[in-house]
Amino acid sequence: MADLFAWLISFFIVIALLGIILYQLMCLADLEYDYINPYDSASRINKAVLPEFVAEGVLCFLHLITGHWVMFLLCVPYAYYNVTLYTRKRHLVDVTEIFNQLPWEKSVRLYKLGYLVILLALTIFLMIWSLVDE
Repeated sequence: MADLFAWLISFFIVIALLGIILYQLMCLADLEYDYINPYDSASRINKAVLPEFVAEGVLCFLHLITGHWVMFLLCVPYAYYNVTLYTRKRHLVDVTEIFNQLPWEKSVRLYKLGYLVILLALTIFLMIWSLVDE
C-alpha cells in the first residue's frame, strides 16, 4: 500500500508541474499577442520558476527514496537542467530581453511539457500496475 501512496504523491506532483509549465506558457502566449506587458509577464513567470524547481526536486527525491530507479533516472535530466540553470543564474526571465528570448523560452517550456506528459503517462501506468499487483 505504501507503494501506491508513493505513486499517488508522484502523480499529484507531476500534475502540479504540468500546471506550472502551462501557466508559464500562457504568460508567454499573452505576451506574444500583446495581452500583457513585459514586466507583468516576466514577474509572473519568475514567481513560478522556483516552485517548479522545488517540485521537480521533490519528485526526483521521492523516486530515489522509494526505490523506483527507472523513474528516478528519467527525472534526473530534468532536475540536472534545472540545477544548471539555477547555478548559472539563468533561471529567471529578464524583462528587458523577454521579446528577444520569447521563441527560446516557449520552446524550452514546450519540451518540458512534452517530457512531463511522458512522465505522467508512465506514472499513471505504474500506479495502475502497482494497484493490480497488490
